[in-house]
Amino acid sequence: MVRMNGDAATYKISVVLPTYNRLARLKQVLAGLERQTYPLADFEVVVVSDGSSDGTHEFLEGMDTPINLNVVVQSNQGVSMARNCGVDEAKGEIILFIDDDVVPKEALVAEHMRLHEAYGGDLVVLGTVLPPPDFPLSPWSQWEQVKLLEMYEALSSGAVEISARHYFSGNSSMPRKLFLACGGFDPEFRRAEDLEFGYRLGGCDGVRFMFNEEAAGYHYSERSFASWINIPYVYGRNFVLFATRKGQGWLLPTLLRESRDRHPFVRALVWMCLDRPLLSKMSLGALKTIARLAPPLSNMAYSGIFNLLNYQGMADEMNGRSAFYRAVAEAMHSNG
Repeated sequence: MVRMNGDAATYKISVVLPTYNRLARLKQVLAGLERQTYPLADFEVVVVSDGSSDGTHEFLEGMDTPINLNVVVQSNQGVSMARNCGVDEAKGEIILFIDDDVVPKEALVAEHMRLHEAYGGDLVVLGTVLPPPDFPLSPWSQWEQVKLLEMYEALSSGAVEISARHYFSGNSSMPRKLFLACGGFDPEFRRAEDLEFGYRLGGCDGVRFMFNEEAAGYHYSERSFASWINIPYVYGRNFVLFATRKGQGWLLPTLLRESRDRHPFVRALVWMCLDRPLLSKMSLGALKTIARLAPPLSNMAYSGIFNLLNYQGMADEMNGRSAFYRAVAEAMHSNG
């Protein structure tokens, strides 16, 4: 591990920014941090380059910037290790995590700090990630953004009470001592690692979650379709691991009960295709085509793709279709 530009100063807040081979976007994120309304002297930015090979190290080493920049270079070990390393190097009382494809609006840091200063204690603040006004998102990323906006509306209106299940590391903050007390991110996971950490945060005594829609950034999501469809599958497998190996026994029954609340089309699709590889492949291809050719049906099509792959991941980790549906029945029975 190599550290550049570090000093002995302390700050009110440390922005921890892990990055891997996204130099163009990283430049935008850093430019957004330079424009913050919160006093630049009162916060630092800890950039952790996780084995980047695209010129990131050279750019950061020679960067002329008004922000307090601390650069850490490590071999590629995944985002969990990068965030943990950033917190180890951070000198702020509050840690603000931001992803390297989330360009902050000018008040993002100030809005996080406003809640921490007003409420104190073991507070976890969750901000928003919004569709950028100057970048065309892929159709599947648009679907994802629609789902996020629906969740934000539910949280803002009070229709849904914020909890650990809403934790998203790409724009979130908490006291450094809380992060350390809860053990940081688990390096075993490179997907859904923030959800696993969020569940542990929720189990720590005295932790409160608050949502602040004014702590906003623009999410420049550039995932390919192949990368996007890998996400729900890996999440599904990891949900089972969280429940069986990471002490979150409540999680799997909860998710399985909620499967019954899915749209009838989604439930029928999963029932028809789960653990049937050829039929699944044909259905996924057909849904992708429908989403492309019939935009009014794209929301349902992408929901079908996401949910089928998510439940397939669960089933694979649970040893198959029969075990999955047996667990669904047991979850429903245990709920009365």
